[in-house]
Amino acid sequence: MPKKERELEITQRAERIQAAIAELSRKKSLLEAEGSLAPQGCYVARYQARGQKHRYWYYQLKATSAIFPKTNKDHEDSRFQHLGKAGSQAHIDGVLAVVRRVQIDELTKAIEGLKESWLDLYSDDEKAGHRAE
Repeated sequence: MPKKERELEITQRAERIQAAIAELSRKKSLLEAEGSLAPQGCYVARYQARGQKHRYWYYQLKATSAIFPKTNKDHEDSRFQHLGKAGSQAHIDGVLAVVRRVQIDELTKAIEGLKESWLDLYSDDEKAGHRAE
């Protein structure tokens, strides 16, 4: 392939990568503007509490380390944040915050991967690969 055609092809691929990065960045910004984000690595867990006559199901935001301030003690943190019963506003907000976090983390990974791909276009390996064709 002649040099000018190779350069044009690389430029076109670079433009496609940049357009994909811009689209994913736009989606990420929209998600960030939608509402709060759960801390990384958190998830919503269901647990059962037993009363004298009944069992109750509650939900909590769980983290791998103690990051949530305890409500009854100063300067102590917990791995759990109580969200309440199914369908409570806190429960729904917690679920949506976790979903937004997961989506943003995945978009961030994809954007970083595309940036690496863009750099690969201009690496010596890419140029050498085109010369071998």
